[in-house]
Amino acid sequence: MLYPLFLVVVLFSSSTHSLNQEGLFLLQAKLQLSDPSDSLSTWNHRDPTPCNWTGILCNNLTSSVTSINLPNSNLSGPFPTSLCRLSSLSSLSLPNNNLNSSLPSTISTCTTLRHLNLSQNLLSGQLPSTLSNLPFLQILDLSFNNFSGNIPLTFANFSHFQQLQTLSLVNNLFTGTIPSSLSNISSLKQLHLAYNTFLSESPIPTEFGKLINLETLWLSGCNLVGPIPVSLRKLVNLKNLDLSQNMLNGTIPESVISGLTSIVQIELYQNSFSGELPHIGVSNLTRLERLDASDNDLTGTIPAELCRLKNLGSLNLYNNRLEGSLPESLASSESLYVLLLFNNSLSGNLPTGLGSKSRLQMLDVSFNRFTGEIPGNLCRQGTLQELLMIHNSFSGEIPESLGNCLSLTRVRLGNNNLSGVVPSGLWGLPHVYLLELVENSLSGSISNAISRASNLSVLLISGNRFNGSIPDSIGSLNNLGVFVASRNSLTGRIPSSMVKLNQLGRLVLRDNQFSGEIPHGVGDWKKLNELDLANNRFVGNIPSELGTLPGLNFLDLSGNLLSGEIPMELQNLKLNFFNLSNNQLSGKIPPLYANANFKDSFVGNTGLCRDISELCPNFGEKSKNKNFVWVFRLIFVLAGVVLIVGVAWFYFKFRNFKKTKKGFHLSKWRSFHKIGFSKFEIVKLMSEDNVIGSGSSGKVYKVVLSNGETVAVKKLWGAKKTENGNAGDPEKDGFEVEVETLGNIRHKNIVRLWCCYNNGDSKLLVYEYMPNGSIADFLHSSKKRFLDWSTRLKIAIDAAEGLSYLHHDCVVPIVHRDVKSSNILLDEEFGAKIADFGVAKFVRGVSNGKEEPMSMIAGSYGYIAPEYAYTLRVNEKSDIYSFGVVILELVTGKQPIDQEYGEKDLVKWVSSKLNEEELDQVIDPTLDYSKYKEEINKVLKLGILCTSSLPINRPSMRSVVRMLQEVTSVAKSRSGRFSPYYQEVVSDNDH
Repeated sequence: MLYPLFLVVVLFSSSTHSLNQEGLFLLQAKLQLSDPSDSLSTWNHRDPTPCNWTGILCNNLTSSVTSINLPNSNLSGPFPTSLCRLSSLSSLSLPNNNLNSSLPSTISTCTTLRHLNLSQNLLSGQLPSTLSNLPFLQILDLSFNNFSGNIPLTFANFSHFQQLQTLSLVNNLFTGTIPSSLSNISSLKQLHLAYNTFLSESPIPTEFGKLINLETLWLSGCNLVGPIPVSLRKLVNLKNLDLSQNMLNGTIPESVISGLTSIVQIELYQNSFSGELPHIGVSNLTRLERLDASDNDLTGTIPAELCRLKNLGSLNLYNNRLEGSLPESLASSESLYVLLLFNNSLSGNLPTGLGSKSRLQMLDVSFNRFTGEIPGNLCRQGTLQELLMIHNSFSGEIPESLGNCLSLTRVRLGNNNLSGVVPSGLWGLPHVYLLELVENSLSGSISNAISRASNLSVLLISGNRFNGSIPDSIGSLNNLGVFVASRNSLTGRIPSSMVKLNQLGRLVLRDNQFSGEIPHGVGDWKKLNELDLANNRFVGNIPSELGTLPGLNFLDLSGNLLSGEIPMELQNLKLNFFNLSNNQLSGKIPPLYANANFKDSFVGNTGLCRDISELCPNFGEKSKNKNFVWVFRLIFVLAGVVLIVGVAWFYFKFRNFKKTKKGFHLSKWRSFHKIGFSKFEIVKLMSEDNVIGSGSSGKVYKVVLSNGETVAVKKLWGAKKTENGNAGDPEKDGFEVEVETLGNIRHKNIVRLWCCYNNGDSKLLVYEYMPNGSIADFLHSSKKRFLDWSTRLKIAIDAAEGLSYLHHDCVVPIVHRDVKSSNILLDEEFGAKIADFGVAKFVRGVSNGKEEPMSMIAGSYGYIAPEYAYTLRVNEKSDIYSFGVVILELVTGKQPIDQEYGEKDLVKWVSSKLNEEELDQVIDPTLDYSKYKEEINKVLKLGILCTSSLPINRPSMRSVVRMLQEVTSVAKSRSGRFSPYYQEVVSDNDH
């Protein structure tokens, strides 16, 4: 031990003779740190002083070091205590590095510090109580670390010096309560304690009203309960108040708001406030720029004086119970750029001048009761990007001015009473990716100007009075993925140019007057999931190319004039819905469908009658005698049926009473798809020899049916009973949840639920069989080598598309709540599908559409989002965090929880090793990293983004899909950046 130390002493004495004492202290600190990026390469013995070294500032007169600033330098190791020996050091800033271990109590020897910023590191343990001994400290920022325990009570001693102005401890692991003694630090201007897991039932300290110099109070996500203290009205210098994402309740005290005369921003969303918005005193908030009181239980009307505030730029009052009309005074605002009022009960007309004076960017008044015409000045300043007005009662024509609004990206005007012709320019807006006009009374034709809508991805115009043909120019919309135009009066042929739309995933043209043949070339629609052309006048043959579409699972060509034979290639499809009824088809039915289970798919085709018995009725001559005989027979048959049903009912009741252990009661069998197997066959073939899995919810059996098909059958354990005999789980039974969700879902990346059985004691769920098991089965076993990078990337995209469908495309969005690698199953071609919806939740589970608190945490260790563990709120962001963990599993090949990480989990372990030297420890060694380095690094970054500790920083699943698809595209110019999609993180609303 002495010999290496001797060498260091010799080295310093021989090679640093020209360097001053402060330089030696800095070199000593360098020895304590790991510097894989060579950020400290200029720190050497060749200079007489360290004043020219990277990150160092000195006093011009004395050459003493006054500031050390080394952000984003990839430094790791313990806090270098030798820095405290710099006698004039006033600023020490080392944010966004990898400093670890605990913060030593000797930091109190840095007595000259005025500014200490150690945010975004990996520091842990308890905060040293000696920090409050720093007499000149003005700014203390320790946010985004892993500090735990209580905030030291000694922090109140900062009041002795009255220097501390900023205290930021955001996003750590503090427990206990917020010390009321912090109120003694009257010099504080910024107090940031957000996103810490303080004990539940902790109120906002009433003593905070003594912080009269406070300008910002940030207490988001602190597990706070109770009302807002009236004492806060004394904070007359407060500009920013953020109490969001807590469990506060009661009304918003009017005296508090009227007292905050300097307020610029108020955020109160995701609490339980009730009562009305205060109408008295709001006018005192003359500096108010942003008000967010969304996701509460506010009632009453929106105060006119609030809308008259000249500096108000963003008004967010969505998800409340507000009523009445929107004040006309809002039209006079020159600062307004965001207005989000969706999910309320507001009524009346929108102010006619809305948008005429302000640079309005986002307007969302969906799910209200607004009437009258859409104001024509919404885009007068040319800045409107998102216009969402669905589910109201707007009437009249769409303003011509919207057709000239080139800044628009998303337009949703569905479910209103709009009429007249759509402005030609609206069809062709170049930046719009979603145009929704459904369920109105709009007329006219689809304009040829649609060719200019180069970014259009979703076009929804069903339930209107559109006529004419689809313009051939629609074939130039290379990004079009969804086109729904059902229930209109459209005519003509499907343009042949549409076969070039290789991104098309859904085409619904049912209930129109289309004619001609289904165009050839539809085999190029490789991403098509749904094709619905029912109830038109299509003629000719069914294209055999449809049988080559790998993702097609919904095919409805019923109610047309199609003729010829049914292509045998349709047997290649894995269809959830199949209907060719009421056409003029003839010949043989493909053998896969030639059974009674598919009878309804072929009715009304007289040329197919011989293949399925009773497919077509027998219209023989009828006589009065025959009619009489049939009536007589019918009476006897009915009597026999009644007798048999009565006997059967008595038999089953008796058997239930006896509680025998053999067999199942099959009276409560329900199917969700056309199935080619018997329910009795399922029960017969279930045996312990066929068990392929077992978990907390039940056993899973592999059942090979007589027709050669294989299914997976989950038999759920019996529900535990409480003392009173009721099921112990206060949430909905897992069986009911699974049936309620999967029974109605149709997506290629969601596992199919064929049917179910429930008689109270026995519960069975019959799924499609996934031969390759789950991702976890491969990643965490010797089979990992079979998952090369291309396969893993495909799996990630498939799973992301499944989750994106749940979050964004379901009529009521669904949160899975247990996303993990063992719940993502793989088919024979390693296509991924989301499974196990036993704890899933509909986002709008309550009448007012607010997030519903759970009575228990759902999910698995290592996958649960940090905020979900203490808020118990359903939110799609928790799914995104879990999916981010799955991405990290795919990249690293490691499990979410492992002894290798010590006290960390996979997320924190990966985050601690994102430097060039340790990156090879993160990437799965079975991957060809040298070949796919750029792609792997991008996906790794996405995994880290999805697992951000702040929910608001996580992208939406729709953005995740796009970012993963971007990884597979050719020749990126941004070298690993996903900036075009990050913008949706905040603005992408559920509806």
